[in-house]
Formats: sequence, C-alpha cells, structure tokens
Amino acid sequence: MSTSMSRDQRGTLAAAGLGFVVVLLDVSVVNVALDALRGRFATDVTGLQWVVNAYTLAFASLLLTTGALGDRFGARRIFTAGFAVFTAASIACGIASSLPLLVAARAVQGVGAALLVPNSLAMLRQAFPDTAQRSRAVGWWGAAGGIALAAGPVLGGLLVTHVGWRSIFLINLPIGIAGVVLTLRYAADAAPPRSRGIDLPGQLAAIVALVALTVCLTEAGRFGWHHPLVYGALLLSVAATAVFLWLELRSAEPMLPLSLFRTATFSVASAAGVIVNFAYYGLIFVFSLFFQIEQQLSAQWTGLAFLPMTVVLMGVNILAGRLLNRIGAKKLMIAGMVIAASGYLLLLPVSINGSYWMLVVPMLLAASGIAVMVPTMTNVTLSSVDASRSGIASGILNSARQVGGMLGVAVFGFFVHDTRADAFMQGMHLSLLTAAALLLGGSVMCLCGIRTPRSANIETAPKILASER
Repeated sequence: MSTSMSRDQRGTLAAAGLGFVVVLLDVSVVNVALDALRGRFATDVTGLQWVVNAYTLAFASLLLTTGALGDRFGARRIFTAGFAVFTAASIACGIASSLPLLVAARAVQGVGAALLVPNSLAMLRQAFPDTAQRSRAVGWWGAAGGIALAAGPVLGGLLVTHVGWRSIFLINLPIGIAGVVLTLRYAADAAPPRSRGIDLPGQLAAIVALVALTVCLTEAGRFGWHHPLVYGALLLSVAATAVFLWLELRSAEPMLPLSLFRTATFSVASAAGVIVNFAYYGLIFVFSLFFQIEQQLSAQWTGLAFLPMTVVLMGVNILAGRLLNRIGAKKLMIAGMVIAASGYLLLLPVSINGSYWMLVVPMLLAASGIAVMVPTMTNVTLSSVDASRSGIASGILNSARQVGGMLGVAVFGFFVHDTRADAFMQGMHLSLLTAAALLLGGSVMCLCGIRTPRSANIETAPKILASER
C-alpha cells in the first residue's frame, strides 16, 4: 500500500479487501470439499449442486439491489451489515447438521456477499476522492480478491484434509470480526450521495425467476424432465421472467434498465459474461467431482490440482490490461474465447486412469482464455455506456456473470449426475463439448456484435468501478 495513504484510508482499504476476500474464498473453497460433504450428508450430485448454487443464486439475484441499498442508507452501514450476515451464515454452515440447513446457510452467505461487494467499492470511492489514488486502491482490492481465488482451493484442501470440512466455513469468523472492526474504526460514515429507488417488485420477480430456473435445471438430474416439480418450475420461471420484464419496462427506477440493451456492444458483453462463467464455474464443479469421486484424490490434492489454473487466471488477468491497448478489445475478446475453447477441447481425451500432467497444458490454456476475457469484458461494458450509467452497467455485467456460473453448475451437474465411471465420463465429455461450443459461438457473437468502443484504455475501468455510486 502506498505510504501516501492516511491511516483511515489504509484501514478502509483493508476492510474492503477483506470483504472481497471472503466472498471469493467461498466461491472457490467449497469445490474441494464436495466429496467430504457427499459422505457426511449421504447426498448425490444434485445435493452438492445446491450447496454450490444456493450461494451463487442469492449473490446473483440481489447484486443490483444491494448497491441501491448502499446509496440509500450509506455504504459503510450496508457493508458492515453484509459482513455480519456473511459471518453469521458462515458459522451456521460450519455447524450445520443436515444438508437442507447447510444449503439454507449458504443462501444467507450469498445475501451477505451481495451486500459486501458493491458497497466495498462505494467505500473506496468515499475514502479516495483523488482518482489516481482510487485507481491504486482498487488495484489492491482486486489483487486481494485474485489471491483469494488462487489460494482458495489449496487452503480449502488443506483445511478439509487436516481439520475437517466445517473449518472451510468457520475460518470466515476471524476474517469477519476483523472486517467489521476495521470498517467501524476507519471507514467514513459519509452521508449517502443520493437516494436511489429500490425496485422491490422487480427484485421479487427476478428472485422467483432465478430460483425456479435453478430448481428446474438442478432437480432434473434427480427426478427427470417429466416430473411435475421440474416442468412446473420451468413454467414458473418463464412466467416470472415475463412479469419481471413487464415491470422493468414500466418502472421509473428499474433495477435492470432494459434501455441499455439497445446498444449491441453492451448486450454482447453481457452475454459473453454469462458464457464465460457458465463454462468456467460449470467445469470447475465437474472437475472437482472428477478428481475427488472418480480419481479418488484427497481434498488436499484436489486443491493442488487446481493451483496452476488459478495462478494463471490471476497472472493473465493483469497482463490483459497491457494487451488491450495493443490488440484492441474486440480482437482480445475473440482470442480469449477461442483460446479457452481450445483448452477445453484438448481436455476431451481425459480418462479416469490418465495422468494428471496430461491435463495441465489444456487447463492452463482454458484459464488463460478466461483470464483474458474478464477485464476486457469490463472495459467493453463501461466503454459502451455513458459515464453516468457506468455503475449500473458494471453491476449488470457482474450479475450476468454470477447467473452464468450458477447455470453452468446446474447444467453440467445434470450431465454428470450419474457418478458411475462410464456415465460420468460421458457427461464430462458432453460438458467439455458444450463449453467449447458456447465459447466458439460467443467468439462469432463478438465478431459480429462488438463495435469499436469510445475508449479502449482499460486503466479507466478501476476508476469507473470505484465510482459506481
């Protein structure tokens, strides 16, 4: 951290960074505990999908509204509440005695995550009025999250192997306490800059639509597509989506301004966000099951198996900023999708008895392609809208990515719901082919739909992100 920062600024940055750390830790750490959870609760792949997706579902569906809460009640207050909710839910996860209780606690964790992320950036905006300082602060914030994402599988594997699966949740307790103390001591209790309306009807319709869709896709693996619960949930999701769109068109302050999607570049970037997270998080779930159930690796070795992929993800993310200025956003988006698709196609020869080292290069390729895409999508999104709408635009992109990740786990989990070796491998190969096809289709979409952005400098992205509200 820069020595030019005041003590209050350093404390605020530390609090915001810890908030981002716990959110991303719980995105990645649970995957290495899947086999331990399967054994403890005698559940199937569908049950494991709910453990992963309950968190992402709440996170994705509330992300747009929680930023508005920060505007109305103050970012510091909502951020502190988010840490409290997240920490309490983590304790509930750690002491859960049944799978339904664990899933419910994971959903509450997702609520806490949604409260934390947008308001951590809003706190940084308040603490760092100077744009150059703010850009550096957001860089530290992003670096903390990147480290957490890379370290999550390794840390989770060590904890599950040597302490037990409950420890991956209980470790959030000291982090949460530290985060709350730092926030209350150092973050400014500034008056909200403006009062944004909260679109409660739209938010309720969005929750119903996403929950019903997740139930449909997840429970299809257990009951089949003709079960009344499955097709009933699908019909409910379609109806709720129609109601949501109708409400957003009529609302004076919609949570999802549909007018933004009239810009082709914005629409393409949002769709790319769905595709990238669909492929990445869906296949992380599949490979977690492959390593633990099919190859019978311990949680510790599963975490280490993912380490090269997550380290490359973090490193290439940083490199993408320099590549953007040389290559251009459109070409970089297309290249990222093609590289990721190539990596997943090269994983098709994978077999249960095959060597792990045959997977390393394809996994690194896939991770590199995804890493190139993430900051480039953000830049394209922010460059496609007026500066006054950059906050809601970045919020929509982040929500789209979370929804993509949730759908990826649901769909690919359905493909591999039968854990018998032959059936699982067929489902795994289908998952890889689906991911590659979507990414290649996304590259064509980028080729046809992305227009030259008004600004192609990715260095502006942190400044805009930090001034979302």
